[in-house]
Amino acid sequence: MPNVSALPDPHVCEQARMSRDPRFDGLFFTAVTSTGIYCRPVCPAPAPKPRNVTYYPSAAAAEAAGFRPCLRCRPELSPADGTWRRGDEVVARALKLIDQGMLADQPLAALAERVHIGERQLRRLFVERLGAPPIGVHGTRRLLFAKQLLTETALPITEVALAAGFGSLRRFNTSFREAYAMAPRDLRKRTVVADGDALTLRLHYRPPYDFAAMLDFLRGRALPGVEVADAGSYTRVFGPAEAPGWLRVSAWPGPATGNERGHALKLELHGGQPAALLEIVNRLRRMFDLDADPHTIAAALRSDARLRPLLRKRPGLRIPSGWDGFEIAVRAVIGQQVSVAAARTVTARLAQRLGTPLPEAFAARGLLHLFPLPETLAEADLGSLGLTRARAETVRGIARALLDGRVDFRPEATLEEFVERWTALPGIGPWTAHYIALRALGHPDAFPAEDLVLQRALPGDGSRLSAKALRAHADAWRPWRGYAVIQLWRDAMVAPPAATGRARAA
Repeated sequence: MPNVSALPDPHVCEQARMSRDPRFDGLFFTAVTSTGIYCRPVCPAPAPKPRNVTYYPSAAAAEAAGFRPCLRCRPELSPADGTWRRGDEVVARALKLIDQGMLADQPLAALAERVHIGERQLRRLFVERLGAPPIGVHGTRRLLFAKQLLTETALPITEVALAAGFGSLRRFNTSFREAYAMAPRDLRKRTVVADGDALTLRLHYRPPYDFAAMLDFLRGRALPGVEVADAGSYTRVFGPAEAPGWLRVSAWPGPATGNERGHALKLELHGGQPAALLEIVNRLRRMFDLDADPHTIAAALRSDARLRPLLRKRPGLRIPSGWDGFEIAVRAVIGQQVSVAAARTVTARLAQRLGTPLPEAFAARGLLHLFPLPETLAEADLGSLGLTRARAETVRGIARALLDGRVDFRPEATLEEFVERWTALPGIGPWTAHYIALRALGHPDAFPAEDLVLQRALPGDGSRLSAKALRAHADAWRPWRGYAVIQLWRDAMVAPPAATGRARAA
């Protein structure tokens, strides 16, 4: 039996299960002892009797107890519990590494070393928080992703195995059969999959979710030729240069209800190798902040009188991250002390002149080139782009620093460690480092206190706080300061221009 402290209150679980409340999707799972099946709280099947129900904090915990995933509500579609996948807590940092596939080819001891904790202690924390050890979480995650690919795509089973991180088809078949009491091909026979040019997947989230506001933010910063954002979708190209692909993210069609068609974005993927599929999905889940728990975040922020009405007005705002960390870092440097529009113009010029041109077929989607790599910018002549000499050198400096390992986007680094390493670079101050942490990592507590928009937006009366005063006020918002930033930025975006004035490129 898992540690109940990792679960919501049992009465809350029971209420959420009976009402099929989508706000709790992924926060716990319902296992039915009479059937041996575990479900999401939103499962449309008739509710089992309470005496036959056991609650688990994760799918891995339910599977470790011998339960199989429901074929109707499909637990693989649940958003992850953002409480344990965000921020600097040890489990959160370890989960980010697991999401990157670390345990696929390295032992648990290596994972424990990366998060600076003993192996036994790490295992204990996972069992306490998630009800299963790290290797169990890793294994369940791979199998559930494979189950989604088998159900929603026409990928050959060999490619499904590769996409889910299995080294061989035999190993995949054995693991799948042991966990789910059926062969992968038997599950594929139960589903009807459209075989088209694009691979299409559902990306579920926990409501509320303001997808329109997310697209609005991305649209104002979209780089022509690299990405396209409009009122209904986001499209971009991705590498490698020798085999580029493109993707489109839009709202999943259909009513936003608690069933499997609701509360999801639609990913259409053209190109990309099977082995890169999970990484692409993980990038998009971070970029669109799909694993956030808006109610937990709101509960922590609503005690602030300035934020309370904003949370009521826009309860579904998420942190809009970027596709690539280096791309965001370059944009952040170019955006120092200039407007969003000016930064976008200069960054687009850089991408056009130094990025890798795409095949002509991409042009129909408005995609013309890949964003340049650090190797390209490390020694590039940036003098004709409209950058100051100092800023051009900072762009080259971050490219060189990434190449030699002085800075990186390691998921196990704490916010403090990340900021410390980045601000050690010439031309990178706290604003830039926190902005990169917010938009490259999606860090929920990143807080660029030097941002002029924030300094004016918090008072809301035309006055301006100092960075020190703003930081002191925001201390009560931890560990969700990043969400307060997005609320205040959004409020400033829709406020009259005179209320905000000229500000940095947030």
